[in-house]
Amino acid sequence: MSDPRKGLGSAGERLAATYLQQKGLTILATNWRCPLGEIDIIAREGDVVAVVEVKTRRGRAAGTPEQGVTPAKQQKLCQLAQAYIDLTGWQGLVRIDVVGVELDRQGHLLRISHWPEAVLCW
Repeated sequence: MSDPRKGLGSAGERLAATYLQQKGLTILATNWRCPLGEIDIIAREGDVVAVVEVKTRRGRAAGTPEQGVTPAKQQKLCQLAQAYIDLTGWQGLVRIDVVGVELDRQGHLLRISHWPEAVLCW
C-alpha cells in the first residue's frame, strides 16, 4: 500500500518547484540525497544557492506548513546544506529557504509561500 503522505509531499514539491521557477530561481536538483538525508529542492538565484525545504499540508489540523519546520528539522537542514557544500565544492553563498504549500481536502492549491533565509545556520 502506498503512503498518502509521500504523494502529498511529492505534489507539494512539484508545486514549489514551479513556483520558485516563476519567481526566477533555477532548479538545480530535486530530492538531492546524501548519507545524512535528503534536500527537497536545490535552486539558484543569482550567485546564491538555496537549499529549500518544502512542507505541504492539507488543512490546518496540524498547524501551518511552515510550523512543521521544527528546531530539529532546522538543525538537520543546516547539516544537509553543509554536506551539499562539502560534496559539490560550492564556494558561493548558501541560504536555507522554506516553502509552505497548503491544499484543500480535494488537493487544490489554497496557498503557497516562500520564506527565503528562513533557517539561519552560520
